[in-house]
Amino acid sequence: MNRRDFCSGVASGVLASGVMAAPLGSARAQQPAPPDLLSDGAPFSREAVLEQAQRLAGRGYEAPRGFLPNGFAELPQDVFRSIRMKPERALWTAENRGFTLDLLPGGFIYRSPVRIGLVEDGRVRMIADDDEWFDFGRAPKPPADRPFPLSGFTARAPLEQPEELRDFLTFQGATIFRALARGQIFGASARGLAIDVGEPNGEEFPLFRALWIERPGSGGNAIVVHALLDSRRVAGAYRFVVRPGEITVVDVELTLFAREPLGHVGIAPMSSMYLFGPNDRAGVDDVRGQVHRADGLQIWNGGGEWVWRPLSNPGDLQISVFGDRDPRGFGLLQRQRGFQPYNDLGRRYDRMPSVWAQPIGDWGEGQLQLLEIPTDTDINENVVAYWRPKAPIDPKTPFSIAYRLHWCWSPPDRAPGATVVSTVTGAAGGRRRRFIVDFAGDAVADPARASLIRPQATTSAGQIQEVVGRANPEIKGYRVTFTLDPANEDLCELRMVLEGEGGRIGETWLYRWTA
Repeated sequence: MNRRDFCSGVASGVLASGVMAAPLGSARAQQPAPPDLLSDGAPFSREAVLEQAQRLAGRGYEAPRGFLPNGFAELPQDVFRSIRMKPERALWTAENRGFTLDLLPGGFIYRSPVRIGLVEDGRVRMIADDDEWFDFGRAPKPPADRPFPLSGFTARAPLEQPEELRDFLTFQGATIFRALARGQIFGASARGLAIDVGEPNGEEFPLFRALWIERPGSGGNAIVVHALLDSRRVAGAYRFVVRPGEITVVDVELTLFAREPLGHVGIAPMSSMYLFGPNDRAGVDDVRGQVHRADGLQIWNGGGEWVWRPLSNPGDLQISVFGDRDPRGFGLLQRQRGFQPYNDLGRRYDRMPSVWAQPIGDWGEGQLQLLEIPTDTDINENVVAYWRPKAPIDPKTPFSIAYRLHWCWSPPDRAPGATVVSTVTGAAGGRRRRFIVDFAGDAVADPARASLIRPQATTSAGQIQEVVGRANPEIKGYRVTFTLDPANEDLCELRMVLEGEGGRIGETWLYRWTA
């Protein structure tokens, strides 16, 4: 499906719903009362989810109440993970739908209840909050006199072998979801919405109050999930179409109904972890060579420029802003593959997915924001990237947008000619730093043409010295070395491009150096 067809489909669905044209609080007495989608047997449609989100936004926000049995909020992680859904209760197993579902329990850090419903023959069948779904392993058996809450679900499909079902999708915690492609393990995560990330007043964390999963048709290759988002200042309706495979694709449509103006909203937010790597090993004493779920931010901006920005683990919070109009794509990528660079049989960072977001339609003016948060552990997701629209979201006007996420080994979109494959830094005496940047691709593969390539490196402060470019036959690519002398500065924004006979070659390399 191309961008135009997808956008047309989204638009037709929105217009058919009839809710887009109606401002919040408008009279609709001439229409029958919409169904409550949390009731068994309610007729289900995308339009009904939009109606439910709009009604929710018209009411005051009610924070989730404490719902966990005593002690479950304090469960250690390993004890919580011992709680498993009983295999014989897996959903859709007997129906041979190509997918199965496992429900996930509340407990540990998952303290907000999530209502889950199945959509079958156009009707809702709500899943009971019942402890009989689970084998509690090392966790205590919850009291029988109260419902046991759910926190999400995991979906399985035959990714590797026709008869072997593997986890490929999970929704659990706030608006967080994860996916993976063939041969991978879970790594980076995505969220439905980000609000006030990095702001002094603190971040607002929306929740998915309810999830509805459509029963796939027999032999179908996609699973469809609907979600009802709620937060203090906004409610929303989401539709996810997930197709697992060599690249697992997640199409996302969302409509937000703000309760009050929203100035700092993150669209297509994604999170990952970066602890250390060859460009950032200061103070590291670790048997592993690298520890990260993603090693860089790739951007394909509206002007057609490709950008590669290596990640780092800074001493202080760092926020990078890339202004743009109608971006073509962005993502947190894990470019370094192979076991040896990581040397970690437990985590297997080499098998974690890259996540690439492809906007559908024109997104207008805004900025891509990257946050790098200091961490001393590989547990925390300390890197966040998202698109921030320039215009605030107005409570009087619903906000709709669509995009496609690719969970992959490498994105389907990539810079022509040459891409950055490695960034290494080291001491060069005093405050000076030595950099080595390697490029690979068709435009730099022939060593006989290396003399025709000219690296252009600049810095926002200090000086760039000793720039040398040469062929790198070990990778069939091109290597640039240079020295940064920051003088007395504590922050330098570095930029480098390769120029050939026909102009710029491949990606623009960006780097933020901090003292």
